[in-house]
Amino acid sequence: MASRSYSNLMELAGGADRDQPLPSLGQPRIPRVMTASGIVPGLDRADAAADADAYAASVASDDQSDQPPRERTIIVANQLPIRACRGADGAWEFSWDQDSLLRQLKESLPAHQGRAHMDFVYIGGLRDDIPAEDQDKVALELYERFRCVPAFLPDDLRSRFYHGFCKQQLWPLFHYMLPLSPELIKEFRDRGRIMMLGVDDMDIFKGISLKLLAFEELLTQHPEYRGKVVLVQIANPARGKGKDVKEVQDESYAMVKRINEAFGQPDYQPVILIDRPLHFYERMAYYVVAECCLVTAVRDGMNLIPYEYIIARQGNEKIDRILGLSPFTRKKSMLVVSEFIGCSPSLSGAIRVNPWNIESVAEAMDKALHTGEGEQVLRHEKHHKFVSTHDVGYWANSFLQDLARTCQDHNKRRCWGIGFGLRFRCVALDTSFKKLAVEQLVYAYRKASTRAILLDYDGTLMPESSFGKMPSSKTINMLNSLCRDEKNLVLITSTKTRATLSEWFSACEDLGLAAEHGYFIRLERDAEWETCGLATDFSWKQIAEPVMKTYTETTDGSIIEDKETAIVWCYKDADRDFGSCQAKELHDHLESVLSNEPVSVKADLNYVEVKPQGVSKGLVAKRMLSTMQELGLPPDFVLCVGDDRSDEDMFEVITTAVDGPYLSPGATVFACTVGQKPSKAKYYLDEPADIKRMIRALARVSDQELAMEEGEDPPYPFLAGDDTSTDDTWLN
Repeated sequence: MASRSYSNLMELAGGADRDQPLPSLGQPRIPRVMTASGIVPGLDRADAAADADAYAASVASDDQSDQPPRERTIIVANQLPIRACRGADGAWEFSWDQDSLLRQLKESLPAHQGRAHMDFVYIGGLRDDIPAEDQDKVALELYERFRCVPAFLPDDLRSRFYHGFCKQQLWPLFHYMLPLSPELIKEFRDRGRIMMLGVDDMDIFKGISLKLLAFEELLTQHPEYRGKVVLVQIANPARGKGKDVKEVQDESYAMVKRINEAFGQPDYQPVILIDRPLHFYERMAYYVVAECCLVTAVRDGMNLIPYEYIIARQGNEKIDRILGLSPFTRKKSMLVVSEFIGCSPSLSGAIRVNPWNIESVAEAMDKALHTGEGEQVLRHEKHHKFVSTHDVGYWANSFLQDLARTCQDHNKRRCWGIGFGLRFRCVALDTSFKKLAVEQLVYAYRKASTRAILLDYDGTLMPESSFGKMPSSKTINMLNSLCRDEKNLVLITSTKTRATLSEWFSACEDLGLAAEHGYFIRLERDAEWETCGLATDFSWKQIAEPVMKTYTETTDGSIIEDKETAIVWCYKDADRDFGSCQAKELHDHLESVLSNEPVSVKADLNYVEVKPQGVSKGLVAKRMLSTMQELGLPPDFVLCVGDDRSDEDMFEVITTAVDGPYLSPGATVFACTVGQKPSKAKYYLDEPADIKRMIRALARVSDQELAMEEGEDPPYPFLAGDDTSTDDTWLN
């Protein structure tokens, strides 16, 4: 396993040495100009010395300043909020673009929430082409005057980025202006019919054909709407081309033709399909007049059409004059939205539908048309309050708050890059999380007078990759060496059954065992097994087992382990990707069918387990420490070792016990996990073999002390000068 420590993610990306902090850890350094994609100037070798001098100077000046450091927010966008033009002398002149969304984003933040104490830096392109000879001068001026860092991209790259990536991949986020067309509004209103509006892209996921089928069902079931209700379907041009798009267009036109032929009248056309680009002011006119907006996509992200409709229906003074409304008239609107679009949860006043259920959508249309005016007003006001308060300023402020909350512990953590290739991952660990030094452990072990040793078995003493799970004779001898020491209380925890553990460790007379996550426990071989007493009814297994059997039959390599108090579905030998997908599905299925049972469903590496609620290895740790306290032997040395999530409860109990009554004053606690990963343990070792070497070193100390007490020569004379051994033959 490869690993490298970094003080933050910027060091990880830049490949800096962990002992050489980047300038970014002091005052963040922003390049003054970017001229090529993927290249940040000022970081090359030629500038390295200058950067180091500049950073040293900045640190020196910062140390002498009494001013607290200001927070900095970097906003990266396609275009800078800057207007550029040539002056009379041919020089470039720049000013803020007050209509820019980025500018509004900053100004919309309340001063007491950070704007007054925060620096904003903008990175993006300019609307105008800047000649290469002017770029350095322009970049310097923009950064000094406006804190803007321009990215001068070649025309071809800029075109492909904006018209290709931005326009075709990124969803348009916000619309603010409400341009009007009084002529269109009057034309629509003078027709005297009720308009229902749909605005969708000509796309297979927008559900236009399903909407048309539902409208056809509405006219079929409710003849009274014929001649009165019109569906205007605005079909924005497709963003792509292909056979699917052509089929959607042909199907939509065929349905419109069929509906109009079946229900049309000389002066009445039930469906109007607008399959051409519309100006925004035209779309606004339709919004203002429509009594109901239909958004019935079968799958969509953050669809903004309902929000645009609500804002348009709220209107303004100019719209009120056109419509002949009093400024005090309460506005109304109705929405029918698909439950499969991203904005559906935020529109609690809308009628939610499953677009695949044609009859249900038709009933929703009928309900929208029959809803009383008072209810329409209440629904509209509820929606308008949400949309008007959750604007770009709200979004910007909440985003910055989330960002600050997420990053508040970054300076306290160290990032590690672990693994190779597709298995590479970055984990953020506490700076106090470090590799356990055996010398330090042995030193504390020698000094202690009463010791508590709590060891996990599965994946810790015995690697998960081992074919045979039974402990070797070398492991048994090692544990017996620890147990013979009268200063020690040693306990093994495992997910195995008590019968299995009793058989495996029958040669260990004074070894404590905890089976099935600590539900069963005994402190020595000849003692009776005790239970934690949390659960006695296991009838829920009759529900869980058939579900697991179904997944076992469909997942080659998976098995079921039926225990006394738990049931486990293991897929260690199954295909990794397919097994993971099946495990996630099984986990959700079991949580659903067992929601009323007193059990917990847990998914971890290579298994899904159902066990009684409250049963954990933390109970084992509490029982062990409380027993030693009752015997008048509170430990002054505690070692707890585990490898997975189930062991985190042990780590929590052990680490918090320092401030409790269970340990001797000044007790030394070692909570150690296997592998580098986020954990409540303070120490780690890389693999189970390292754990065995550590335990072996402690066993040798105990054997040496026992031999000295009996007047014999120490069995391991080398321990006097070295507490660790390079002899690994005992691992076999």
